[in-house]
Amino acid sequence: MSLMENPETPAARAVAGGAAEAVASVAADTPPRWDMTPVYPALKSTEFERDFRSLIDGITSLAALFDAEGIGKRDGVTLPASAEVVRAYEAVTTRYNALQDDVRRVRAYLWSFITTDSRNDAAQAKLSELRLHLVTLDLLGVRYTAFLGLLDVEALIATSPVAAAHAFAVRRAAEAARHQLSPDEEELAARLSPGGSTAWGKLHGDITSQLVVSFALREGGEPEPLPMSVIRALATDADRGVRRRAYEAELTAWEKVGVPLAAAMNSIKYEAGTLALRRGWDSPLDAALFNNHIDRATLDAMLSAARASFPDFRRYLRAKAKVFGGERLAWYDLFAPVGDASAARAFAWPEAESFVAENFGAYSPRLRAFAERAFSERWVDAEPRPGKRDGAFCMGVRGDESRILQNYRPSFDGVSTLAHELGHAYHNLCLDGRTHLQRGTPMTLAETASIFCETIIRQAALETASPAEQVVILEGALQGDCQVVVDITSRFLFESHVFAKRQERELSVHELCEAMTDAQKQTYGDGLDEDLLHPYMWAMKPHYYGSSFYNFPYMFGLLFGLGLYAHYQRDPEAFRARYDDLLSATGMDDAATLAARFDIDLRSEAFWASSLSVIRTDIDRLVSLLGA
Repeated sequence: MSLMENPETPAARAVAGGAAEAVASVAADTPPRWDMTPVYPALKSTEFERDFRSLIDGITSLAALFDAEGIGKRDGVTLPASAEVVRAYEAVTTRYNALQDDVRRVRAYLWSFITTDSRNDAAQAKLSELRLHLVTLDLLGVRYTAFLGLLDVEALIATSPVAAAHAFAVRRAAEAARHQLSPDEEELAARLSPGGSTAWGKLHGDITSQLVVSFALREGGEPEPLPMSVIRALATDADRGVRRRAYEAELTAWEKVGVPLAAAMNSIKYEAGTLALRRGWDSPLDAALFNNHIDRATLDAMLSAARASFPDFRRYLRAKAKVFGGERLAWYDLFAPVGDASAARAFAWPEAESFVAENFGAYSPRLRAFAERAFSERWVDAEPRPGKRDGAFCMGVRGDESRILQNYRPSFDGVSTLAHELGHAYHNLCLDGRTHLQRGTPMTLAETASIFCETIIRQAALETASPAEQVVILEGALQGDCQVVVDITSRFLFESHVFAKRQERELSVHELCEAMTDAQKQTYGDGLDEDLLHPYMWAMKPHYYGSSFYNFPYMFGLLFGLGLYAHYQRDPEAFRARYDDLLSATGMDDAATLAARFDIDLRSEAFWASSLSVIRTDIDRLVSLLGA
């Protein structure tokens, strides 16, 4: 899954790098590099340096405006929506929105270099400099929220056209203000973070990225030191013996670094839990639900439907186990290839472009025209090369423009990833014209268009695929679905347990491993061999060491996107008329209100069950094809 706005957050798939200043001259069938010259001529150009300095000056100027207007928290003070207060609100809101547009453009431009060439020291230095100033901007955001907490927001919305246009953001800020500490305490928390949770998170990143495993690629061969990323990638190797040995080597390596990683986990969860409670949240989960624009009833309905679907996923896992001669799947076979990969269609890059454009066109002319524009204007950097990060993401740049990074491989999986990221870009197109505060889409809704577009492409491919090709396509999709529904539930259970226990005392390495395997048993059940689980998944996943409860938004995104696709299938014309409006408003209302536009009740388990039925159909189809 990918990111629409800020590729620096943990939500992004691992990302990527290479020369970004100009379009490379490559053969027609070579995956392209993106073109950033329409944004700025070059990193060291006068135009970029001017805007970079202007952005920094703008942050300083905005801070001065906040001081002049008295923007911030005032103990025991309630402000009426007087003409003077309305004027101050409109002045700072207009300037704040404009400045955030500048941040979006400049940061995306710098990120385009760093992700395509991690050795670009000039871009790294510029981004590091910018980050220091963005701390100031973040603190201004805290003050802005506190200021709105002083106001009668309904009176403000009724009085100010700017507030009326940002009504959802205004009301959310007023609610968020009730969960702020005093200004001095909020600043102290922000200042201490680099030496607290941020430092522990960095320790996790440093340890895991530098972890080396002694491993022989051929059984009986000479072991060699390999990065953990390489060992993890062997989970997809066609040789089962290699997968098994890589799994065993991985667990041994995690055990050796378990103590410092447990210390990081304990410290981060204690800080997050303490701050959430001090800010007046019942739990860190409640804070996460608020940030994702959903409520507990919605989460409970979704998780209940997910649990009800586990027998179907276990049926899929057992069918896959039979391919490898067993009754229960070993953890090291979860990502093993199934089917004859040589029978699957290989998509050269031009074929990928035409396949996506043609099948997007079957949905709507606008979606097809958008994809063709993205290709013709070189928005995609798809060529794998040294120095470029792995994975894929989409980032908004300016206006309706985005840039997409992937490491394209000539397969259906590569085409599917392209469609997914173009979905994010289409979402950005629909958000064009919205201000920064109106564009603030939570993780729960950020996958809406990407899942929808990915589903369009998968269904189109299945219509014409041979049985052998269908196995490869379906297995690839179900691997991901199983992770998002089953494994993410296990992660949610694990994180809930850790938060609850950490308020009492620290958890040992053994206790963290025990909690992880218990969560896996509760979710995977008899689909997996209980003697071959992964007790150190808590050590591997970086998200545990960043934001709290990162997990459930991914499930929401998948199932909401599939639910919308089911609505499209039932009434295509009515759906098209409302879909783009929904995408343009994902930052302007809560998820339940937006879903109601399609008569969807997110608090009803029936909706989530209907989305999961789409996956069940794929499971039935694959099990039948495998003869299991």
